[in-house]
Amino acid sequence: MQNRVFVINRQGEPLMPCKQQKCRKLLQAGRAKVIKKEPFTIQLLFGSTGYKQPLAIGVDSGQHHIGLAVTSQDKALFQGEVSLRQDVHKLLDTRRIYRRGRRNRNTRYRPPRFLNRAKPVGWLPPSVASKVQHNINWIRRFQAVLPKAELHIEVGKFDMAKMKQPGITGLGYQQGDKYGYETAKQYVLDRDNYTCQICQGKNKDPKLKIHHIIYRTNGGTNQVSNLLTVCATCHTQANHQAGGKLYALQAKQFQSHRFLKSATFMNILRRRLFMAFPEAKFQYGAQTTLDRAKLELSKAHYNDAVTISGIQKIAQQPTAVVMFRQFRKKKRSLHEATARKGRKVPNIASKRNAKNTKFSNGFYLNDYVQLPNGQKGNISGFSGKTTCYVKSGDGHYLAMSSKYKYINLSKLKVIRHQNNWNVAEINTADYMMA
Repeated sequence: MQNRVFVINRQGEPLMPCKQQKCRKLLQAGRAKVIKKEPFTIQLLFGSTGYKQPLAIGVDSGQHHIGLAVTSQDKALFQGEVSLRQDVHKLLDTRRIYRRGRRNRNTRYRPPRFLNRAKPVGWLPPSVASKVQHNINWIRRFQAVLPKAELHIEVGKFDMAKMKQPGITGLGYQQGDKYGYETAKQYVLDRDNYTCQICQGKNKDPKLKIHHIIYRTNGGTNQVSNLLTVCATCHTQANHQAGGKLYALQAKQFQSHRFLKSATFMNILRRRLFMAFPEAKFQYGAQTTLDRAKLELSKAHYNDAVTISGIQKIAQQPTAVVMFRQFRKKKRSLHEATARKGRKVPNIASKRNAKNTKFSNGFYLNDYVQLPNGQKGNISGFSGKTTCYVKSGDGHYLAMSSKYKYINLSKLKVIRHQNNWNVAEINTADYMMA
């Protein structure tokens, strides 16, 4: 069974999804036209009866992946997965570094701004806001092409204090780690018993320092969970470098930090989804696990979405899953950090348009193309006017030879033009192997 195609009538109202074979016949006969690609939707050019059946949308919300499914009675009509960008925070950090560096470089003048400091109510950091809004937008995309579908969403709820301190109770929630201490340094020294946590006091160095486990240059904070007591003998430049004792602590702390970061995001997302979709039915992961076991489905984001939709038994389910992956199409930096080799003009003026080659010889960024050897991938960038780079769905470069990565445009065949989302339909067996 294949994933169904979404349909709207001549007046723009959603109808029941149709089979892919019927969609092809309608398009070939000129009785329908394509109006959306994410998700793929057609509009009828003739009148229709508008017969509708009960539908349900299942959403497995998340920070990295969003599982989506549409079910009706005992049939799964559509199943998909959205992969969100994870580089927003890193790019914002890079931009901040470049902006600070411009204070000492000869660049174009930009007037200072003083009225953009106040944060509005409900403000979120851009990297978090982007992911939250994508969760909301994708739900609304499916609601717009389905007739009055019942919405089911899985959310996460985490007790951050108990994750850090499993035995916390009562007043412990109100009295934080630094309760009774005047400074964070005083708390950290007392917590570590005024002993270096690297040598455990063996160096007998009385001079103690407070060390950031995750370096501030790597995004580390001044929270007490990221601070450690070390002696001056251990707190050396060599130990801060790769292979040093202090450097090795970062990997362990990053794992804990990443888990807490994800839990914090899910708490934020839960509240935003409550406000955006008050009519939806919400449930938590523990219930999804039990329901998925009853349906005898394997662990996958799209299977979770099918389960969340409330389906009681599955008589039919697609053998493929539609993958949507977010694609960064524009390079928005005003200046290059390092001028390209051979550049003929100074790196002091805004060259945004010149740097962003969006199309060449009828090909566009992110176009889904086929190579002469049968391989398929997306154009990730252009090199000159006649060559480009092509990447597969897993991010690897596709090439015609082992010597060069770029491919001549004349050897490529366009399969589908795509915008800011890579769309691919893969077999569920290939999904499990990936």
